[in-house]
Amino acid sequence: MKLAFSTLGVPGLPVPEVLALATAHGYHGVELRAHPEEPVHPGLSPAERAETAALFKEAGVEVLGVAGYARVAASGDDAPVLAEVRDLLQLAHDLGAPYVRVFPGADPGLPREESDALAARRLGTAAEDAAALGVRILLETHDSHRTGADLIRVLGPVGHRQVGALWDVMHTWLGGEQPADTYAALAPHLGYVQVKDIASAQDTTPLPLGSGVLPLTECVDVLLRRGWDGWLCWEYEKRWYESVAPLPELLGAGREHVLRLLGEAA
Repeated sequence: MKLAFSTLGVPGLPVPEVLALATAHGYHGVELRAHPEEPVHPGLSPAERAETAALFKEAGVEVLGVAGYARVAASGDDAPVLAEVRDLLQLAHDLGAPYVRVFPGADPGLPREESDALAARRLGTAAEDAAALGVRILLETHDSHRTGADLIRVLGPVGHRQVGALWDVMHTWLGGEQPADTYAALAPHLGYVQVKDIASAQDTTPLPLGSGVLPLTECVDVLLRRGWDGWLCWEYEKRWYESVAPLPELLGAGREHVLRLLGEAA
């Protein structure tokens, strides 16, 4: 499996410094948080996109994905949601990234079936744009659709190879789903897996990998036993928890922990 980390853990850090961290600590790729407060976002000019892509290529580091904030199950008109997803797809294409991350974000006041249908319709429409650009849209296990069982209600009806799943191990655990069950639900659609660690269900402050309660050992074991060999991406939520230890200090030990889990499960 290849290892990446998310720039959510290094808020605002310039791309050359992000790449220096990746190469120094042996990470194969980086997931780019695509928000206007970050160096990489859909507002970049064509020249800025080309420069960013060139920096990654020169460093020998892959852009794993563009982590956007489009909420495909949110109530309201389709047009703004689709426009946001298409902007993310174009950015990913220009950077050479294979994936775009989107959220469910369903309105809790809407019936579940209505939210699922909204998300499936929008993803089905955007799938054609994704196919034309050679990018895959990944719906993350998050917020209103926290588990693999939740996601499959949307991904099943979409039925398009350019639309898949991003497994965030914290949210499926918080949703009470076992890793084997998550994998069984998402396996035909799985793009990559976000790993992290936290203190408890009540305290989701990010911790160094292996020092919290999330079932990382079980997740890695399930993936290896089923022959999955995709990406593991460490999403350390420093942006939302400013007082936690800086990610650069933890990257080396985090990589070693994941490699140890992979070795033990092999």
